[in-house]
Amino acid sequence: MGRALIGGLLRSGTRPEQLSVAESQASARAAVARDFGITATADNAAAVAGATIVVLAVKPQDAATVLRPLAAAFAAVRPLLISVAAGVRIAALESWCGGGVPVIRAMPNRPARVGAAATAVYAPPAIARDQRGAAERVLQAVGDVFWVRAEELLDVVTALSGSGPAYFFLLAELMAEAGTELGLESAMAQRLAAATLYGSGLLAHSGDSDLARLREEVTSAGGTTEAALRAFEAAGLRATVRAALAAATQRGRELALQTAP
Repeated sequence: MGRALIGGLLRSGTRPEQLSVAESQASARAAVARDFGITATADNAAAVAGATIVVLAVKPQDAATVLRPLAAAFAAVRPLLISVAAGVRIAALESWCGGGVPVIRAMPNRPARVGAAATAVYAPPAIARDQRGAAERVLQAVGDVFWVRAEELLDVVTALSGSGPAYFFLLAELMAEAGTELGLESAMAQRLAAATLYGSGLLAHSGDSDLARLREEVTSAGGTTEAALRAFEAAGLRATVRAALAAATQRGRELALQTAP
């Protein structure tokens, strides 16, 4: 996600000299410097020195280890911290930063790699409007931004759009497998499924996002699509999807408890 944001910011007009990255792994650090032409260091404190915006893009279990040593540096500048660490609550982030640091949480998804992310964002009421705007500009570099009214809704977002690409990939994978079993060559079935996934996404994104209407437009009475959709309903697809998102939401809440201060 860090690489996706760097690439998106550069494409949207941010100058390389405005960005500084901390990366602990030498090979990854060298790749970032080479691929993007920006400063990359192993020293977290050096990377955030003088920064007005800091993006925390680490594994949730590493967030405390990264932030606690930076509390003194943050005290001098009070940068805006944008966290994309899944599940780590704002209260925990604030405590690790030493207090007084404005914190915003964001939940982007994997399509950020191609500039097509769906990113949900939450900011506490105390966050100033200009800080919200700054966070939105950063995150819009990789796709669409949606503000949620309560932090706990980010767990639902994680289940829906954060994990969502895997659900669509699974459906396309199963469609390709079924097509192969019905006689198509495997490579062709996979390409057809992937192209259908891509095109359907473009249709959904280019209109008013009325998903029910889009489905109805493809479904002719008594036709092949209707037969397939009836089979989905008979197999309990609606309940299965609901149960899957509920399970992912609950797991997100459990993981948040593990990172509580």
